[in-house]
Amino acid sequence: MHLRSTLLILICSGVALAQYHPVALKAARLFDGKGDRAVAPGLVVIESGKIVQVGGAAPAGAEVIDLGNATLLPGLIDAHTHLTMQMSMDSYQDEFHALRTTPAEKAFEAGANARTTLLAGFTTVRNVGAGEWVDIGLRNAINRGLAEGPHMLTAGKGLGATGGHCDDTNGLAPAAVPTEPDLRDGVANSPDEYRKAVRLMIKYGADVIKVCATGGVLSLTDDVDTPQLSQEELNAMVEEAHALRRKTAAHAHGNEGARRAVLAGIDSIEHGSFLKDETLDLMKQKGTFLVPTLIAPTFLVESFEGGMKIPERIKQKANTAAKSVNTTFLHAVEKGVKIGFGTDAGVYPHGQNAREFELMVKAGASPALALRSATSGDAELLGIADRVGSLETGKFADIVAVPGDPLADISSMRKVFFVMKDGKIYRNDAKH
Repeated sequence: MHLRSTLLILICSGVALAQYHPVALKAARLFDGKGDRAVAPGLVVIESGKIVQVGGAAPAGAEVIDLGNATLLPGLIDAHTHLTMQMSMDSYQDEFHALRTTPAEKAFEAGANARTTLLAGFTTVRNVGAGEWVDIGLRNAINRGLAEGPHMLTAGKGLGATGGHCDDTNGLAPAAVPTEPDLRDGVANSPDEYRKAVRLMIKYGADVIKVCATGGVLSLTDDVDTPQLSQEELNAMVEEAHALRRKTAAHAHGNEGARRAVLAGIDSIEHGSFLKDETLDLMKQKGTFLVPTLIAPTFLVESFEGGMKIPERIKQKANTAAKSVNTTFLHAVEKGVKIGFGTDAGVYPHGQNAREFELMVKAGASPALALRSATSGDAELLGIADRVGSLETGKFADIVAVPGDPLADISSMRKVFFVMKDGKIYRNDAKH
């Protein structure tokens, strides 16, 4: 027995050593997520799931993985996802799909979307709205190792006014809504109700609080640019969230609703399609991020042209937003407003998140700014810059690689071929 116990200890020790020996990733260049240019050559050393060295030579005894003519980058961050949904060309024709789909089915679908997102190089996401707490369950499952996916910060249900963009019964006939949605559904209509709604979301596991400050594109009965919350309601919501140490995000296409949210101290404006220069100036002054989600209206317009069956009212709203948002984004860049990277994943197919980089550059951002928005920029926005967002000693070993130099050809961001999260390799096409 003594000999067997000794052998078992030695075997287990060997396994532990094998798991925690250093790994050195090599590539032609490295973009650290914070600067304006890449350095060459690129080297990152990982041990026990953390970055322990950037640059220099690989330490003796390290396993070396040479990725060739590629660029190492921090794991990418998408600050505006909906992993629990996926629009289709027939989404608005299939009116009863959501009613027929159980939370368990939605969880399996969300798990598949999460894995697709991770393999596309996005190792962290902020999921800004889901029903039935599926996003929180998915986050917990990933954290427990039951599913593969990115680090998730989740909002639970987005908060909003009765009949507004975050009211899931918007557009339904009264007979189909026997009980009006309440605070547990994220629907609130006074400052006190918004305080309680924030507390409820946090009670049930929300990491971040999302609010619909204006109308939206895909909701049936509201105008896309109208404000939907009063200044007092937004003040109460943001104050309560910040008091409970949660970041906040405001869906806001229209200028007035966005302006109110910025005045309330919101951390980010999502979409921002019709922001005026004075609101952008206020955002610059207060340090508010703009998360433009350029891919969402672009994909919708392309889908309309491809035959998507959708109500004419929604089509008109999407076309109007698509025509305006690029101008707003360019003005924000020129004014030095902080830019976050978010895509509205779920409006377009999951896994295509990196197309946002190309749209940002086409609209006026430099490649370096676009890359920083999805790395150190989003890390700052989400309050997790001590863990992710840059290739620095002590950070999580969340690392991706793309062929060539994305600063010279931003489209290479759609060609992620290596993905590491927490020191574990989830994808390495270079070895094939």
